[in-house]
Amino acid sequence: MVIDPVARSTDGESVRIAKDVLCAGAGAKICLPEGPEEFARALARRGHRRPVVIGDDRALLRVVSLLHKERELAAVPLSMVPVGAPAAVALSRALGIPTDTVAAARAVLDGGERPRDLLTDDSDGIVLGGLRIPCGSEAPRQAHGVYLPTAVPAAAPTDPRDALEAPDGPEAPDGPAGGLGGHRPWWRPAARTARTALALLAAPAAGLGGRRARVPGQRLRIEADGVLLADLDRPVRGVSVMPGGRAGADGPPPGAGDALAEVVVHWPGGGRPVRTRARAVTVSGADFHYRADAVVGGPVRTRTWTLQPGAWRLQLPRG
Repeated sequence: MVIDPVARSTDGESVRIAKDVLCAGAGAKICLPEGPEEFARALARRGHRRPVVIGDDRALLRVVSLLHKERELAAVPLSMVPVGAPAAVALSRALGIPTDTVAAARAVLDGGERPRDLLTDDSDGIVLGGLRIPCGSEAPRQAHGVYLPTAVPAAAPTDPRDALEAPDGPEAPDGPAGGLGGHRPWWRPAARTARTALALLAAPAAGLGGRRARVPGQRLRIEADGVLLADLDRPVRGVSVMPGGRAGADGPPPGAGDALAEVVVHWPGGGRPVRTRARAVTVSGADFHYRADAVVGGPVRTRTWTLQPGAWRLQLPRG
């Protein structure tokens, strides 16, 4: 049982509950790493024991990445008890892991192994839940050896396509949460007025040639199994790639030998998106960043992601 230090510091009570349930149901060796190096050593010294991770999505990604680099991922079934804020365990929830501490711990003890697909890239990186380009407007920062977004919204979409189809983000609410003591900050109405004025100035005036406002886009060349989906002569608003596609969607189940990744290309201005399924996706263009699950990668000029059907196994509730 490897307990992530972030989980211990942010929600010690949930960690205690998970430990109590797991230790009552099976023998367990508890590891309390203080950083990435100790985390890796604890995982390497697991012997024949099945690793159980208590932490958020970053802890799960760290374990999967370490096992992938050791080429032991296919042979080691993983169990997970998510602990963290809703946005920090969005990937775990999308993978089917209960976010309730007791339910997740019971699934570790009584659940069953399920094969799961993932994407690997040409730099030996992995994607478990979804890939999105662009990664967003946040500048990436480095933490524990991986790039993480500077801020994660409280209700981050678990599907990268939902993020592409959603608006830029909700405005912070006015009310008790908006200021100290429930008072609205004095600058908020002024800031809203300034944003409105800027939007009006940026919008084209009616009757002046009917010019449309410039829609932001990124010039990328996108190929799926060698088939060209987009080229540099036409900007794209975003690209999403999901291993196995959305849960419940048409197509082979996770782990099937003929499984394919779902690829969606969105155009500026609300044009009809291009949707296809492929085993490999290559994106090229000027330096771009991408969001792979909770990690921001790049900048790169070209990257290829390849689907690996049934590359890892995850303990999930039965039924």
